[in-house]
Amino acid sequence: MNNLEAVTQLGTSIWLDDLSQARLIDPTAANSLTKLINEFQVSGVTTNPSIFAAALSNSDLYAKAFAELKANGSTVENAITEVTTNDVRSACDLLLPVYEISGGRDGRVSIEVDPRSAHKTEETLLEARQLWQKVDRQNLFIKVPATLEGLPAIRTLTSEGISINATLIFSIDRYEAVLESFIAGLEDRARQGLPLSGIESVASLFVSRVDSEIDRRLDLLDTSEAKAVRGKVAIANACLVYESFQRVSALPRWQQLVQLGAMPQRPLWASTGVKDKSYDDTRYVVDLVAPQTVNTMPEATLLAVADHGVSKGDTISGSFEISHQVLDALAGLGISYDEVMDFLEVDGVTKFEAAWIGLLAGVAKLLK
Repeated sequence: MNNLEAVTQLGTSIWLDDLSQARLIDPTAANSLTKLINEFQVSGVTTNPSIFAAALSNSDLYAKAFAELKANGSTVENAITEVTTNDVRSACDLLLPVYEISGGRDGRVSIEVDPRSAHKTEETLLEARQLWQKVDRQNLFIKVPATLEGLPAIRTLTSEGISINATLIFSIDRYEAVLESFIAGLEDRARQGLPLSGIESVASLFVSRVDSEIDRRLDLLDTSEAKAVRGKVAIANACLVYESFQRVSALPRWQQLVQLGAMPQRPLWASTGVKDKSYDDTRYVVDLVAPQTVNTMPEATLLAVADHGVSKGDTISGSFEISHQVLDALAGLGISYDEVMDFLEVDGVTKFEAAWIGLLAGVAKLLK
């Protein structure tokens, strides 16, 4: 058994946080999605505006597609939609056997709405429906930013039978609000007499960005108490999200939906590439293993875990008390958990908007 197999056998699915033509055109290539599925237990794919911006900057691979779109008089926005949804559709087709074998749990590919709509509920709804219809694959996830304005969109789209990846989650409270929106959407659908089976969802909690911001603030304090908390908050935060997941899963309200065929919205650990070089580069994978979770990671992290990751078993289920202690210690140092999480959400949306604007500018040049 390799290191990745040990993780998946404990109930954590391994997904790749990347997609490009380079991963799709040659199944024998070392970085191909096919190889990662067959040899590295990859069972899903996530994308975001930054990933697409990086992929489409490789004009050699996308030159023909953009030339055809230019000849047809395509707008910049339409060109981006055509090229990105084509990649996602191809990845969905490639992962369809995984989807079928897993009963729809895995084999999923995520595509995100325009991040400039993150604070616009109606625009998010419109774009999500359009992407769902355009890709037209049962193993698709539509990524919806879990802003306050995104929450009603998550509920409505779930009630319409659209599978959602709620993304850009940082705090425990916002995770619980996402879970509430998902459950309420299923209840809305059940009241209409519509089936709940086949609807899947994940709630994507960003991990490494939490440590990056909080560690920066701890370093400014430069005390032994601050150093003792350094590097512990992101994992504690994720563990307490899982505590909420388990608590809600045991409620009669949820069990009633299970009887109607509902599947749980799994916590997904995102942003799991380690940014601080002093940390073990596998920590946000091997320290976040538990049943009914997903970990999406860049290829570098995937290969690191395969090469030297050390399986520690289920590293979440017994960690709730110590995780609460970590957040208590953070508060004792005068660092506001809520303020940090609010900052990270704003910063996350801003960064994805910037990536999207850069993508628009790059594609505009290709269409000239």
